[in-house]
Amino acid sequence: MDATVFGIGIYNEEKNCIEYRMSMEKGKRYQPYERTMTDKNQFPVWCLENKKEVFINDIHREYSRYLPNIDMTILSSAEMEDGTLPQNPHSLIYLPLLVKDTVIGLISVQSYGKNAYTQYHLDILKTLASYTSAALYNARSYETLQNTLNELKLTQEQLIQSEKMASLGELTAGIAHEIQNPLNFVNNFSEVSGELLDEMKNELATGNGQQAVEIADDVKRNLGKILHHGKRADAIVKGMLQHSRTSTGQKEPTDINILADEYLRLAYHGLRAKDKSFNAKFETDLDKTIEKINVVPQEMGRVILNLINNAFYTVSEKKRQLNGTYEPTVSISTKKLEDKIELRVIDNGDGIPQKVLDKIFQPFFTTKPTGQGTGLGLSLSYDIIKAHRGEIKVETMEGNGSEFIIQLPVV
Repeated sequence: MDATVFGIGIYNEEKNCIEYRMSMEKGKRYQPYERTMTDKNQFPVWCLENKKEVFINDIHREYSRYLPNIDMTILSSAEMEDGTLPQNPHSLIYLPLLVKDTVIGLISVQSYGKNAYTQYHLDILKTLASYTSAALYNARSYETLQNTLNELKLTQEQLIQSEKMASLGELTAGIAHEIQNPLNFVNNFSEVSGELLDEMKNELATGNGQQAVEIADDVKRNLGKILHHGKRADAIVKGMLQHSRTSTGQKEPTDINILADEYLRLAYHGLRAKDKSFNAKFETDLDKTIEKINVVPQEMGRVILNLINNAFYTVSEKKRQLNGTYEPTVSISTKKLEDKIELRVIDNGDGIPQKVLDKIFQPFFTTKPTGQGTGLGLSLSYDIIKAHRGEIKVETMEGNGSEFIIQLPVV
């Protein structure tokens, strides 16, 4: 058919206009332009509002079937990319692009000549319009899906960061408590060593060399203790930074016993700082024959912390309900197997009901009250352990507590 002018207009619902991003006349491109839907005296607006085709072979005689009057300047108001102005058509077809009775745009052809189009041409264009509608709808759906996926990824990253910072907040008080102890030792031994040095100076002044040597030995022992507790504080700070920084994903040889012991005490003191009424017994049974294994320490620490916090939460809830002779207890144990190491976090809480047992590793599932849990902790823990080629499972008995079991390959 004569398609001297050919264009596709996309309906923009937000702007309430038709956007012509791609139109051609005699092989030349138009500059992108728009037609507002508020101007009713336009063929494309009539086409979209009525969801029907506009079919004209003599524009001056037939326009009144669609419009009360015709403004020829509108038809030729768009500019070509080379700056020239288009000519006015005599024949034209506008067809709505419909998907499930929803208008998404229109397709049009125009000719300088009169009586350029027949029903045959209209049928061809209807077929083309149906394919175009499907293509545009699929493209728009894909774009929407891609945007949704990007938003979900961003939200996931934000939630993971939020979960990480929440656990870091819980650790802060415990870290402060743990750092205070070695700092107290450092301060005390430094003060005592200063006094001993004064004594040593006096002994040297009086010629008592043997006593001065003994005092020097005491100062040396104190310096060793200062160094020991200084390194202890340094290790706590490094652990805190390691937990808070974004993981590089790099595995490194890690002492799983130290990691478990550190996080157990830090979690306990952190909860104690938040709630002075909180109290629970905690125990460790760590297999000393376990050698360092290759894990991402930040991620593995996050898993252990989450399991310990969950355990302390469930025993404290049980104690609050019973308010009797029940002694809340959380323990962590490690054990070397043939080609794996096993870590267990055990509590004597109420256990996990059978009806929710299959859901505990699902994202956003939580049994905690609103505002007290994101439901991401166990889901993230599951993903981290799987990424380490390990396995995490739970053994539980309602009323008697739970054991979360992690198994990690040695190599």
